[in-house]
Amino acid sequence: MEAPRFKDFFELHFIILLWGFTAILGKLISIPAVELVFYRTLFTALALAVLIKYRKQPFNIGRAEIIKIASVGFLIAGHWILFFASARVSSVSICLAGLSTASLWTSILEPIFTNKKIKPHEVALAVLIMVGLYIIFRFEFDHALGIFMAVASAFLASCFTIINSGLTKRLPATTITCYEMAGAWLATTLFLPFYQLWLSENGELQLGVNTSDVLWIGILTIVCTFYAYTAAVRLMQKFSAYTMNLTVNLEPVYGILLAFFIFKEGERMSAGFYYGAAIILFSVFLHPILEALINRRQRKLKSALPN
Repeated sequence: MEAPRFKDFFELHFIILLWGFTAILGKLISIPAVELVFYRTLFTALALAVLIKYRKQPFNIGRAEIIKIASVGFLIAGHWILFFASARVSSVSICLAGLSTASLWTSILEPIFTNKKIKPHEVALAVLIMVGLYIIFRFEFDHALGIFMAVASAFLASCFTIINSGLTKRLPATTITCYEMAGAWLATTLFLPFYQLWLSENGELQLGVNTSDVLWIGILTIVCTFYAYTAAVRLMQKFSAYTMNLTVNLEPVYGILLAFFIFKEGERMSAGFYYGAAIILFSVFLHPILEALINRRQRKLKSALPN
């Protein structure tokens, strides 16, 4: 794995800022979460297909690979539907705080998927994040459904991030993202009849959009998905899945600050929420410090060993 450079860290944080803005876009766009994901995945897949054709990159990567990658799109569709629904039924702040549990799920799942050795400090930090989430839950119990949706969304995000970290080692990021978006669109399309029958308002789909929706969906598709998601998949060649997901915990910081600036009083939360969020953020900043100390200690031990 190539070592990340400063510009890689900068780009990663810029991507996370954009992801923090997606929850705000989810509230600004008038159509419900499922219909929103339908448009987001469709337009992103088409835009990526045009880019791949323009770059003359190969589409045919083998039927088995296409099916595997498109199947990951089903996880992405579930992640986004739960993510936007959480922001709708609760608030942007609650949604982003729940999403930060992705590192907890990664610390549990990555060793299972990749046979990676379990690192005690990663598990400890993940538990610390859960403590922060518990405090938020205690003070914001009225938003229990939103918290549950956000945590479930984080679980799915952890799953496809781990899978993608393996795919990026052998396939271009744009190709992976294109087929995953196509798979996510297919999953959403297959879900629409069930959604319309049991979950939609008045048993109707709300696929009609107004002028402002077109603008917001365009930003969501091109900037927050087309660019951000493709770049994130590319950066997985340089960062581990755990580091990616732990850094993504900064998404609540950027998102909550943006939401408070845009929605003002509508995003004001209880003191308990901010205590819990502070614990979560503390774990984010503590991780690179611990990693540096542990790596330094290991280098010293190796240099002390006789040749």
